[in-house]
Amino acid sequence: MALLLQLLWWLFLIWFLNNVSQITRSLIRVLAVVIVLWLVNKRINPSYKLAWTILILTTPIFGVCLYAVFGTSRVASAMQQNYEELLAKGKNLLRENPDTRRRLDEINRNVSNQSRYIRDCAEFPLQEGTTADYYSEGEDLFPMLLQELGKAQHFIFMEYFIINDGVMWNSILNILEKKAAQGVDVRLIYDDFGCITTLPHRFYKQLQAKGIKCAAFNPFRPVLNVILNNRDHRKICVVDGHTGFTGGINLADEYINVRQRFGHWKDTGIMLKGEAVWNLTVMFLQMWSVITKMPLEFSEYMPHKYHPEAFVSDGFIHPYCDTPLDDEIVGEDVYLNMINRAEKYVYICTPYLIIDNEMMTALCLAAKSGVDIRIMTPGIPDKKMVFLLTQSYYEQLIESGVKIYEYQPGFLHAKSFVCDDELAVIGSINMDYRSLYLHFENGVWLYRNRIIEDMRQDYLKSQEVCRQVTLDFCRNRNIFVRAAQSVLRLFAPML
Repeated sequence: MALLLQLLWWLFLIWFLNNVSQITRSLIRVLAVVIVLWLVNKRINPSYKLAWTILILTTPIFGVCLYAVFGTSRVASAMQQNYEELLAKGKNLLRENPDTRRRLDEINRNVSNQSRYIRDCAEFPLQEGTTADYYSEGEDLFPMLLQELGKAQHFIFMEYFIINDGVMWNSILNILEKKAAQGVDVRLIYDDFGCITTLPHRFYKQLQAKGIKCAAFNPFRPVLNVILNNRDHRKICVVDGHTGFTGGINLADEYINVRQRFGHWKDTGIMLKGEAVWNLTVMFLQMWSVITKMPLEFSEYMPHKYHPEAFVSDGFIHPYCDTPLDDEIVGEDVYLNMINRAEKYVYICTPYLIIDNEMMTALCLAAKSGVDIRIMTPGIPDKKMVFLLTQSYYEQLIESGVKIYEYQPGFLHAKSFVCDDELAVIGSINMDYRSLYLHFENGVWLYRNRIIEDMRQDYLKSQEVCRQVTLDFCRNRNIFVRAAQSVLRLFAPML
């Protein structure tokens, strides 16, 4: 009701401004030009600038009013300041082992430079002393997650975008309650907007009553504001500092195919054991401190605190996160680095393909240069309008030699890159504007780890049940569908 009243107020304001004097309307047009000039000079994505520019200049009154409410992609300044302070304090705890960097430099300087970008711009170190296990389905990861949670003796940290009542969540909650009763430090972060239709209001209070420390990211308030656009889309679970899970899997039954939504739900994840889990731990603690304003002694949660033995090492692993709080688009740049430096192939899984000119150029150039670029998207979409927009990018990609596959059994929610048998990325980062520019995200960059072959084989196996998209499909679509896609493309950065 509060949102509706605000919407009605804004509509009244727009109507009122449209009926004021010619002088006032002229002043609004001047203001529109000033806003556009300011936008043009901002260091933001050109597509985002173009969408707002067209809207503001074609309908100045409506455009200016809309921009006043939804025109910025940054979260509250207080959160930004707190986050930056935590990053500054955590630098000493995130120092990279020089020997690790030296070894990677000696093996492959080109690959090391990709990792060096993550270290310098995301401020998380490259790690060794870690093993990884890959899970090609949510139902495969789920029992391992329960098993590791059941082993927890000291702390459990969980951070998820979506939680929904059902078999998966209730099984996890049962363990969390028992562990909290045993004195284990159990903490949970969930995105309040992501759970707005799946959890009751102030759900965190229910968990706090059970002894579980719980905080909601960006609690939903009935105020028309762009802050609702900034969401915690990360998926992180850390157990005792030495075991961690991440990937695309949220805590809801469709992710383990207990509940059928949009056919078979294909998602992936990994389990890390070792030094690299420290990166995930710090990500969680930074977010926890920002939300709760609670000071923490990060060093109490380091990997060897409760695992004094040396960890087994399997290749190089570099967990990282991306935030809308800075001007660095880490999620997209990691993907671009991999595409631009690929020699043989890049296999990509993404539920949404809504890309900017930089990503389109990189994919097309790589394919034209002889790199085997393959992109897998859903066969059954969860959002029909977004899927229509995704399909609008197919034609240009296919013309350049990119192969597009749609996963026929159902919805593909996995977010992964596999490159040249040696490199891979897996995490929560979709190939759309929302993930790349507006959300808090996380990923894991891997080099010469045994699970890279597992990821490649899973991709090729999944491809067998896909439909390859052809140019005929793109070019012979209904004229009204193509017209709708053209309009959607124009405003893609704002969707």
